[in-house]
Amino acid sequence: MSTIFSKIIAKEIPARIVHEDELCLAFHDVSPQAPTHVLIIPKKPIASLEQLEQEDAPLLGHLWMTIAKLARELGIAESGYRVVVNCGKDGGQSVDHLHFHILGGRSLAWPPG
Repeated sequence: MSTIFSKIIAKEIPARIVHEDELCLAFHDVSPQAPTHVLIIPKKPIASLEQLEQEDAPLLGHLWMTIAKLARELGIAESGYRVVVNCGKDGGQSVDHLHFHILGGRSLAWPPG
């Protein structure tokens, strides 16, 4: 599966990368919805939450630990932030590659919309 995210992982498309390791990549969203809006994606091509397998549990743990680390590094951990995962068309997923939105830097309303 070739998506914009797989092209960013392959460095075929530039991105403002804030973190990269052997399992994941995090970069600033090109259309930010908050002062801080970073996407974190697994390097493994997983289309959505619905395609996760039991073997992906360690990867998910790594992603969540990295999200918390990034929130501290981005300066939003203390004031608070939101992590959003869209799943499927009705859930607002626009790229068929699992990704987490890290949003912060302002007060976030509820419900989100």
